[in-house]
Amino acid sequence: MIYLDYQATTPLAPEAFSAMEPWLKTGFANPHSMHAAGRAAAAAVEVARDRIAALLPPGGRVIFTSGATEAINLAIMGTGLPVSAAATEHAAVLDCVKHLGGNILPIDLRWGGGSCLATDGGASSILGQVVSSSPPPLDLVERSPSPSQVDGEELLAIMLINNEIGTIQPIADLAAAAHAQNKLFLCDAVQAFGRMPIPDGPDMIAISAHKIYGPKGIGALWVRDGVSLAPQMLGGGQEQGMRSGTLSPALCAGFGAAAKLAAERMETDAEHVSALWDRALAAFADWTINGATNERYKGNLNIRREGIDAGRLISECRNIAFSAGSACASGSGRPSHVLRAIGLTDAQAKSSIRLGFGRYTTAAEIDIAAEAINRAAEAML
Repeated sequence: MIYLDYQATTPLAPEAFSAMEPWLKTGFANPHSMHAAGRAAAAAVEVARDRIAALLPPGGRVIFTSGATEAINLAIMGTGLPVSAAATEHAAVLDCVKHLGGNILPIDLRWGGGSCLATDGGASSILGQVVSSSPPPLDLVERSPSPSQVDGEELLAIMLINNEIGTIQPIADLAAAAHAQNKLFLCDAVQAFGRMPIPDGPDMIAISAHKIYGPKGIGALWVRDGVSLAPQMLGGGQEQGMRSGTLSPALCAGFGAAAKLAAERMETDAEHVSALWDRALAAFADWTINGATNERYKGNLNIRREGIDAGRLISECRNIAFSAGSACASGSGRPSHVLRAIGLTDAQAKSSIRLGFGRYTTAAEIDIAAEAINRAAEAML
C-alpha cells in the first residue's frame, strides 16, 4: 500500500512510539495522583506540554484535549461570543457556527473575488466567495495589533493551512484586523503545526498530534494569556480547570516527542515535501490544480480532471491511499464544501482528488502512484 493521505492522518513516528511505550507498560499511574508514581506521570505530561509550546507563540498556555475538534469546540463555545468563520473552514468550526444562535455579525474583510458575506439568517456568519488563485487580499481597517487583547465582541475563526487544498492564509494580518474591530481570533493550525512556524497574532490556536506523526486521541488548544474560557467538560477540572478527565501520560508523551521531532526536522521535512511536490506536478501534468500554488503547503496536491469520478478512481486504485477531500466528510456523497466555496461546480468538485505526502513518502512511491492513477483516469475518459 502506498499511503498518500497525509492530511487525514500521518504515520506514527518511531520516536513517538518509543516515548509512549514506557507509559503504556509500567508508567500507568494517574498523573493527577499525589504519590510518587503519579508525580512521575505528571512530570512527563509537563515535559510534553513544554515541547508543544515551543512550536507556538510566546505568552500563552497549552490545554490538552482529545483532539483538535474538542479544542475548537472549547474555543468557540468557551468564549460565549458570536462567531464568524470562512466557508472553507473544517466542519469542526462550521458545525459550531451553525449550532450557535444569535445575530449575524458581518466582518470587515475582503477576499479576492467577493465579499465576506453572512449567508444565513441564524447566528453566526459564514464567509463565502473565496478564490483559488491566491490568498485573500485584505481590505483592512486601520490595524491595531494588540497582543494584550483579551476581550472581544465577536470571535473570528480562520485556519492557517486549509486541510483540503493546502492554501496558506495570512493569519497574522487577519488577526490584527480582527483585533482592530474588537474581535478575538481563533486559528485552526492543525495542518500547519510542526510543518511551518506558527505566526503570532491569534488568541487561540487548535492543534492535533496525529497530523504531526504523533498518536490519535490527543490535541491541544493554545490560549493567549488573559483570554478567559468557560469549561465545556465538567467533572474534576484536571486540566487547568478547563477540561475534566484523566490525562493519558502516554498520549501526551507521544505528542511531545512528535513536536520535538517536528521542530528538529521542520526545514528538512519542508525540503523533502517540496521535492515530492515538484515530482508530482510533473507526473500529473494533465490535471488542474485546485487552490493557490504559491501560498500553499506543498505536501497537499489537490487536482481535478474533467470526466473523472473521484470515488470510482479511488476504488480502482486499491493499493494507493488517497482521497477526494476531508476524511470527515467521506461517504457523504456531497461535493467538497471547500471546492464549492472556491467556485468549482459540483461536477468539478467530484472530479477532484487530494494527494497528501510527507516525511516518509518516497519519490518512487510518487512515481508508482501517479502511473496507476493516470492509467485508471485515462480508462474513464
